[in-house]
Amino acid sequence: MKKHAIIVCAWLCYLSALAQKPDPFKPDFSEPKAIPGMKLVWNDEFNTNGKPDPKNWRHEQGFVRNQETQWYQADNAICKDGVLLIEGKKEAIKNPDYVAGSNDWRKNREYAEYTSSSIQTRGLKQWQFGRIEVRARIDTAMGSWPAIWTLGVSKPWPSNGEIDIMEFYRVNNVPTILANTAWGTNTAYKAKWDDQKIPLQHFTAKDKDWVMKFHTWRMDWDKDTINLYLDDELLNSTALSETINADGSNGFLQEHYLLLNLAIGGINGGKAINNLIKYEVDYARVYQKAD
Repeated sequence: MKKHAIIVCAWLCYLSALAQKPDPFKPDFSEPKAIPGMKLVWNDEFNTNGKPDPKNWRHEQGFVRNQETQWYQADNAICKDGVLLIEGKKEAIKNPDYVAGSNDWRKNREYAEYTSSSIQTRGLKQWQFGRIEVRARIDTAMGSWPAIWTLGVSKPWPSNGEIDIMEFYRVNNVPTILANTAWGTNTAYKAKWDDQKIPLQHFTAKDKDWVMKFHTWRMDWDKDTINLYLDDELLNSTALSETINADGSNGFLQEHYLLLNLAIGGINGGKAINNLIKYEVDYARVYQKAD
């Protein structure tokens, strides 16, 4: 009888665990989980329909970086049905900075071929050390370049430190998930990279429905190490003893802000072929040590 009771108890615990696990195909509306030894210091669950909360996010505008195809604008980011939805749309937008014959890629295109959005917490919410968790569903169409990343608040790029918690694009035409860190060198605007490129097939071979599901990307960051995970699988680990800039500073020993964006094309994204590319973010959460 005692053995039977133990079996029943174990089975009930198993069913309870299953019940608490979110549906991977849907947004998770449950309360942020408690993490032993840590406290939740900031989060955005994107559960209120409308524009992203201006207390948390600011928008980038126009042609910004990496010779990307898209024109960033606020209209392409909306909170709806429990997610932040960023859409890359094929539509012509006139470039107000256009200069015929210019050598500047931001000015020599009279029209943008696509629009999208990039939001960031710069100047609003910034953190040094802790855990960042972002649950998202990415579009793996040709040209799609979604990202979850952070930048340091001080010094120009890359000496400020860049952490790519998630990037997706094609590497030599192979769909690839990336987890990277970058810092400064003796040459201005030239980064030293600790990058990991994992073919998407590594994940889809284990789960044929992978691209249709939400996944959790995570960064654990302290004074010694940055560890980057996807669904609890460690993708990259960077020792901060190795990330010293040419001037002796370290861009990862300062506050960072969070960016969520959907780029299209550019130097890495490849030529887009879809009229609509979607990037859905379920939540963004930041934890730090409880003490």
